[in-house]
Amino acid sequence: MSSFTISPQGFKQFSTYLQNSCGIVLAENKQYLVQSRLAKLMGEQQYSQLEQLVAAMTVPSGKRLTDRVVDAMTTNETLWFRDAHPYEVLSKVLFPAFLKNSTSRMKVWSAACATGQEPYSISIAATEFIEKSPGLRGAKMEIVATDISSTALEAAKKGEYELFALGRGLSKQRQEKFFSQVSDDTWKVNQDIRAPISFKGINLLDSYAMIGRCDVIFCRNVLIYFSSDLKRSILEKLHGQLKPGGYLVLGASESLPGLAEKFEMIHCHPGILYKAK
Repeated sequence: MSSFTISPQGFKQFSTYLQNSCGIVLAENKQYLVQSRLAKLMGEQQYSQLEQLVAAMTVPSGKRLTDRVVDAMTTNETLWFRDAHPYEVLSKVLFPAFLKNSTSRMKVWSAACATGQEPYSISIAATEFIEKSPGLRGAKMEIVATDISSTALEAAKKGEYELFALGRGLSKQRQEKFFSQVSDDTWKVNQDIRAPISFKGINLLDSYAMIGRCDVIFCRNVLIYFSSDLKRSILEKLHGQLKPGGYLVLGASESLPGLAEKFEMIHCHPGILYKAK
């Protein structure tokens, strides 16, 4: 760990670079967050001032360093079946809408998957839904899971979690059914739950062409980190990735201001869906 200097100018340079590279907006009172999250990296690089880090990231050879900084500054921790109601909506509204028979195909994009809890939760919910409906046994789910953090994606792909992490939202019954114990404190997601999921590295500021068109997009608890202009730009691009009549699922504190011409708000009690027009 290392203590380093954050001057007003250095903080401004860093926050501008971070916003331009990944969209995250740092308020002026977040210097403590930069200090705590970058201390280890700054010590490894033997930098004493934030300006040194910014200078190193902006040269052509600085991409790897930039990736490490983005990893450090983004929040990758999440929960299983977070907030519960989006998964109730999946089971009661969305799966019935798209999985109608044994030849049905449904594509879901988890657009900020962190360490994998969201896409694995979606896959578990889909498996449970199909198991309860014998006529759907041939139905296929495709789940694309993306994140900007390469470290988080590697953990997600591995699909191994300690008991503490599993206890954050996952029932004992689901743990025993959909996971296998690999050590005293570690469990691995079973292959049938992993199989429908493909993990990809994507910056939400860049193109989504590699994703393809989707029936449902989960983009939960990530837009809160972006400026209003960037948020609108991202939402417009997400709309472009939805098939006509597809659905966008946002976080509980997120909304779609000024985009009524592109989305219809659907109240699900609890929860809200945004249907692409």
